[in-house]
Amino acid sequence: MGTWDFLRPAKKVPTVWWSSPEPMSIRPKWPTMAILVIGEFLFGLGDSLLIAAGIGNTPWTVLAEGIAIYAEIWTIGEATFLVSVAVMLLWIPIKEIPGIGTILNAIIIALTIHIMVPILPQPESFVGSILMASSGIILVGIGSSMYLTANLGPGPRDGWMTGLQRVTGVPIGRVRVTIEISVLVIGVLLGGTFGFGTVLFAFAIGPVVAVCLATAGKIGSAD
Repeated sequence: MGTWDFLRPAKKVPTVWWSSPEPMSIRPKWPTMAILVIGEFLFGLGDSLLIAAGIGNTPWTVLAEGIAIYAEIWTIGEATFLVSVAVMLLWIPIKEIPGIGTILNAIIIALTIHIMVPILPQPESFVGSILMASSGIILVGIGSSMYLTANLGPGPRDGWMTGLQRVTGVPIGRVRVTIEISVLVIGVLLGGTFGFGTVLFAFAIGPVVAVCLATAGKIGSAD
């Protein structure tokens, strides 16, 4: 294997030494829990940087921001948590079961956004906003690879997406696009921030997560 082979995008979530052998485990190894929690914090921090950049949020955060603006009583972090809870309720009819990672995903990411967004600096130029948004995308990719490889249950949104695919038989790509566009449109109508950062995230996040997963697979390989 070449020196830079770890940068080749992964085609699936790798199994590494810290991966839980059972996604529904309620007593995972402490390294697994540590990596899960750090990964979800980094995901929340990355999302916070995208919000603070001010040039467009991720589709789900556009929705959360729109809800916060419309309701006028919630912060974007609180709205993010409420959206996660609402999505998990949608798991019930499709008979999906949340794991520890699912529940912590909803709590940690929303709490990180709630705490970090008010204290992050506002970029003074478009270039600064691009750099902040790009840094956020990278952190979301790193965080995603960490909590996915922990294998303690998908995030609320991912679980709903894969559950819908399972019960409908519709290709996963079509399900994801339909969900993402739907929440984006609703979020924009409610006043959420859509812009260049949203487009940048849409095009970059897939490759970034794939490369981060490949890197995690290389680092965490037992070989």
